[in-house]
Amino acid sequence: MSDSPGMAVDVMSPDEVWTALETDGTAQLVDVRTRPEWSFVGVPDLSALGRQVVLAEWRRFPDMQVAPDFAESILDTLGDPPPSQIFFICRSGARSLDAARDVAAVCRQRELPIRCVNVAEGFEGDLDQNRHRGAMNGWKARGLAWQQS
Repeated sequence: MSDSPGMAVDVMSPDEVWTALETDGTAQLVDVRTRPEWSFVGVPDLSALGRQVVLAEWRRFPDMQVAPDFAESILDTLGDPPPSQIFFICRSGARSLDAARDVAAVCRQRELPIRCVNVAEGFEGDLDQNRHRGAMNGWKARGLAWQQS
């Protein structure tokens, strides 16, 4: 499924992303949340797949400004040859969508055949009736592997 407006990126559920990471050895998961979120809320744990999540702030804490040269930095970090797919995750799916669009635009400029995918629901998911995250949907609520420092 593809979103719009802006640069088209695909959207997949956390379960679909886990399966893709299991089956595609070049695919990468990029967590675009902030350092405090990684430390206090947790991060996806890909150790069962023999892999690590890439941690890269899309909006830098504490001013929450978009990281300059984010896309170039991600592509440099992921190296050559580039991955076939990059999955982007944040708290609930909004920041990761913007980050995925940014990287997709640079991939298009560089003519890189990389599929950019937003992880629907994000790491913590939507707010429940008590305005709490982490129970309704998202990476954690779906029971996918994660760890906390």
